[in-house]
Amino acid sequence: MAEKVSSRAERASSASREELRVLLHEKNEEILFALLENPALDEALLCLLLQRRDLSSELLSEVARRKEFMRSYRVRARVAAHPHTARLAALPLIRQLFLFDLVNLTLQPATPAEIRRIAEDVILNRLPQLALGQRLTLARRGSARVAAALLAPQNQEVFNEKIVPLALDNAFLTESQVLKVLARENLPEIVPASIARHRKWSYLYNVRMALVRHPLTPLARVLAFLPEITLRDLDELSGARSLPASLKQYIRAEVALRRSRGRPRRATAST
Repeated sequence: MAEKVSSRAERASSASREELRVLLHEKNEEILFALLENPALDEALLCLLLQRRDLSSELLSEVARRKEFMRSYRVRARVAAHPHTARLAALPLIRQLFLFDLVNLTLQPATPAEIRRIAEDVILNRLPQLALGQRLTLARRGSARVAAALLAPQNQEVFNEKIVPLALDNAFLTESQVLKVLARENLPEIVPASIARHRKWSYLYNVRMALVRHPLTPLARVLAFLPEITLRDLDELSGARSLPASLKQYIRAEVALRRSRGRPRRATAST
């Protein structure tokens, strides 16, 4: 068997381009390593090989080590995005990727968490240099962390009001990221106001609590939420030092009304 594999590996290193198309599907790693030595292995065939999700980290590291392969952007992008690429091989490649290749990398379920976070970091660092159209696309299509960063950017020059509805409607945005946004007080006023009116986020109990606490949430929306807040949470809010006295009066009035009726209101279930 060893002789057979050795013979096939030797053939793989010198096979014609048409034969390589068949050999790309080989399972034996010795044969796949031999393919890398074949002068007929061009960019297109190598990219076909890199589509395989069963490649080992050793083989991918060998591809990443070869300068003749890594001159190709398509090859670099595929090695960087492969779920089995070793961290040390992937890191320098991630920083070279075009914007929407980075976006695709962050959205792939198979992408390791550390690699996803690094790719998101690269995107976030590029935000100040991006055109508005690119930021709008990111707000609509980016990962949850990217969408949240566009809602509450560290650099206010990155912010644009057109971003808000797109980011809030982003299918990847999560409740935890919305809560992180609302944990910041120095937001553009339109952000808490838009969350407070949003058809999805404004119905989540934890988001409503965060909106009640946020100083920029419109008072009318806060008052609309109070009847759905639990009595226990209202008691806690009535003693919160961060809330203005005028709002506490409304909260205490709601508490008094509930107790006079003798039946606590039930909170809306959070999903």
